Amino acid sequence: MAHAEADPIKFAYWVPNVSGGLVISNIEQRTNHSAEYNRKLAQIAEKAGFDYALSQIRFTAGYGADEQHESVAFSHDLLAATTTLKVIAAILPGPWNPALAAKQIATISYLTNGRVAINLVSGWFRGEFHAIGEHWLDHDERYRRSEEFIRALRGIWTEDSFTFRGDFYRFNEYSLKPKPPQVPEIFQGGSSRAARDMASRVSDWYFTNGNTPAEIAKQVDDIRVKAKANNHSVKVGVNAFAVVRETEDEARAVLAEIIAEANPDAVNAFGHEVKNAGKASPEGEGNWAKSSFDDLVQYNDGFRSNLIGTPRQVAQRVVDLKRAGADLILLGFLHFQEEVEYFGKHVIPLVRELEDAEAAASLAAE
Repeated sequence: MAHAEADPIKFAYWVPNVSGGLVISNIEQRTNHSAEYNRKLAQIAEKAGFDYALSQIRFTAGYGADEQHESVAFSHDLLAATTTLKVIAAILPGPWNPALAAKQIATISYLTNGRVAINLVSGWFRGEFHAIGEHWLDHDERYRRSEEFIRALRGIWTEDSFTFRGDFYRFNEYSLKPKPPQVPEIFQGGSSRAARDMASRVSDWYFTNGNTPAEIAKQVDDIRVKAKANNHSVKVGVNAFAVVRETEDEARAVLAEIIAEANPDAVNAFGHEVKNAGKASPEGEGNWAKSSFDDLVQYNDGFRSNLIGTPRQVAQRVVDLKRAGADLILLGFLHFQEEVEYFGKHVIPLVRELEDAEAAASLAAE
């Protein structure tokens, strides 16, 4: 079992920069993808104690997301509206190449005092690549390309004359100036063998789908053993969908309604795509291999992290995930502005209390 880190656990939220909210359901979601809504949300989250916001990248409509704003430009807008929040812009190899991404992110980093990071999305949706005329690679090839992308980014950001010879990217004595004020953090996702192995070599952060603390601990132990062998370290972020109410019954009723109001055609279509993507991996299993219909109503298995209940119940479960090795919880909500504010007021302080009590107990036992 992985052990809790001494550092306080961090909190991030999914930026609703695509329409449809964070569940594939017809339930009312007082969330929208407008710039005005998202600027205010970012300010609320910053005040509530959130550390990061993660913008999404979608190029085509589907699964309730009929409209999508581009992630890097949208992230920059949120950074301009805040002062301490870090924003993670999702980037997809293929549409982006490392030279463009390195320059874009270096400039935004310069303009925002280093508050921008990236989430490199290797790609799971074949139809999207086909729609925009991008070549579709086999599963492990996508991760090999992503690893080269990350090595190129880091080289461009840190070396004065960067030369690189890869299978996908090549650079010849390239010098980027000005360089970012600090090397931007690099996040990635995925639960396949190739995803974890890539993270253990090159990524700063590894995102995994929602799961129980026991299952998260298995992934954390696996990735950290490999990272240590590579003289590398990687932090872990866990996806979760939070429904926090005054009573557990209220919270469970909301979850039941979300699932009851699910759009079955959209959920099944999404499940078909993501499970095919996992089956394409050599081990035949990816992020969503064990996801049920109910799990798939939330894109990244957020219900499985079980942050459903009262503030105290949810705070304890956050600490349980931390004890399993999570360094960050990436959150989705039904009504983002109201619920991010509520989470910051009622849950985060309890998490800090529990962390302090655990740290004190640990010291007393020494």
